[in-house]
Amino acid sequence: MKILLKSVKLVDKGHPANGEVIDILINKGKIEQVGREIAQIKDAKVIQDKGLCVSQGWIDLHANLQDPGFEHKEDLQSGLKAAAKGGFTKVCVSALTDPVRDSKDQIHYLIKQHAQSAVELLPYASLTKQAEGSQLSEFYDLSVAGAVGFSDDSRPIRNANVLKNALLYSRSMDALVVNFPYQNDLSPEGVMNEGVQSTHLGLKGIPKLAEELMVQRDLYLQDYCQGRLHFSNLSSSKSIEMVANAKKQGATVSCDVASYQLLLNDESLMSYDTRYKTLPPLRDQKEIQKIIKLIQRGKIDALTSDHLPQDIDSKMKEFDLASFGVINLQTAVPAALTALNEVVELEQTIELFTDGPARVLGIELPGIAEGETANLTLFNPDKEFVFTKEEVQSKSMNSPFFKTKLRGAVFGIIQGKNMELAK
Repeated sequence: MKILLKSVKLVDKGHPANGEVIDILINKGKIEQVGREIAQIKDAKVIQDKGLCVSQGWIDLHANLQDPGFEHKEDLQSGLKAAAKGGFTKVCVSALTDPVRDSKDQIHYLIKQHAQSAVELLPYASLTKQAEGSQLSEFYDLSVAGAVGFSDDSRPIRNANVLKNALLYSRSMDALVVNFPYQNDLSPEGVMNEGVQSTHLGLKGIPKLAEELMVQRDLYLQDYCQGRLHFSNLSSSKSIEMVANAKKQGATVSCDVASYQLLLNDESLMSYDTRYKTLPPLRDQKEIQKIIKLIQRGKIDALTSDHLPQDIDSKMKEFDLASFGVINLQTAVPAALTALNEVVELEQTIELFTDGPARVLGIELPGIAEGETANLTLFNPDKEFVFTKEEVQSKSMNSPFFKTKLRGAVFGIIQGKNMELAK
């Protein structure tokens, strides 16, 4: 099938035609021609829309798709649909399923599921067997099977010796080690950000120190062992600065932040709405402004959805007992564009979902150039919309953005011969 993209604005910081309005002809999954005023092609599907932009396909570094074991919250097909609607062509999938993804067969199972989709699933394998934090998984076999990294997801590696051995072992295959830094001994019953709001609401707080202590420990371990270390879901500006300083000194470290953390703050919990219960918790507005300034300075490698579907029984409880997590695959980039509008250049924001995560994973994205495989996201960064329950593709409804006006409507995605349009 031939596809002709007409009069689309190119958003790609590293492309010589960045910011220009161009046409792109795609034939059999390959970019055949890039230029201005490409003549109408017989039998080609023409895509044209006011304000339409094109970038490299977006990558999500962290999503929980809950299959197998928790399909009532999300299955791979509903997750693929949500990712496509959110503009992602690649999604890194958490290993915290049931059973935990720590075998080659489970890696192969996940990879097979996206064969007919324009979204590619990139599996994380658990860093430790059963994600119990004690014995390392079979890194080599899992890496050969297709695992893009090793992570116990929201279960921090508390044992320093385990992380040390993981970093040492990973060096032989240049594997990515991912840790979520959370020293929960400091707040074993914490449910929200420690601060004025937690005191006012009478809820137990989670201090930024719980994150910062583990980041500092892990940076010492990485300096000792070397290896590629990525910090997932940072929420403290001090943590981000520590990672940035280590990177400046030559450490192979990186970090990401969940996009909803930029748009929501701990005042959202004033109504005790459990849809805003996240881990790490929503921080106060002062901290969020510090993080946005670090994004402006290029100190953050990627933004993620941190998509974590929860069924109604998991959320409709007293705040202390409700599960952590939000769904965000469909709203991840719009949330970022809304929060960063007028303070961060569009190209820089989009880079946090394209080249940034690609560098973290150590993969190359196809360029927007003749002869390259099509890997594109189509979107209108200025178009505003109100997210509603009727639009949700996930099986779960734990979104914090219902009835919220967001910027950046996704038009569709193209990856190889597969295309999915939002309308």
